[in-house]
Amino acid sequence: MAAATQAGTLDGAALASLVARVAADRDRAAFKILFDHFAPRLRGFLVRRSLPPALCDDLAQEALLTIWRRAESYDSSKSAVSTWVYTIARNLHIDHYRKQARAARADLTDPSLQPGEAHAADTLYGRTQDVAAVQEALTGLPEDQRRVLELAFMEGLSHREVADRLGLPLGTVKSRIRLAMDKLKTSLGEFQ
Repeated sequence: MAAATQAGTLDGAALASLVARVAADRDRAAFKILFDHFAPRLRGFLVRRSLPPALCDDLAQEALLTIWRRAESYDSSKSAVSTWVYTIARNLHIDHYRKQARAARADLTDPSLQPGEAHAADTLYGRTQDVAAVQEALTGLPEDQRRVLELAFMEGLSHREVADRLGLPLGTVKSRIRLAMDKLKTSLGEFQ
């Protein structure tokens, strides 16, 4: 298998072989060896950057997941495995730092970050009454007119789609919608 140094760590060729196995076959045993080798080292590397312990754990785990996901991107002709792994961890730390810096610079007065306008209780009550009045007016329509309105306005169908769905001529659908709208205007005259 892989050659080990006297201190019990893996040499560069062994690490490269493990990464190649993960890349080629998603070899879990090879990844476990890589994980066991790099997890404490990455955590120590991040601790030395004066990060909180929980963040060190999160970034080390994310770096190891990146190794699993992107093992095929490792190129042994460009760098040693350890260089590649520590670069991943460093980049994750930089990305985290940049996100934090952007969040700290957020303009809290930006209108897009402000909560929506809260509606007064009387406005909400009025809307409830309006909805009830419209529902009552709809129930007062003949069935054929109410049906075309439901399809056109509640289901969002075009006049042609309503005609096709009901098997009616397009002119009939348009006439029924116009008649229904006139009746609703009369019924709901106070809301105009």
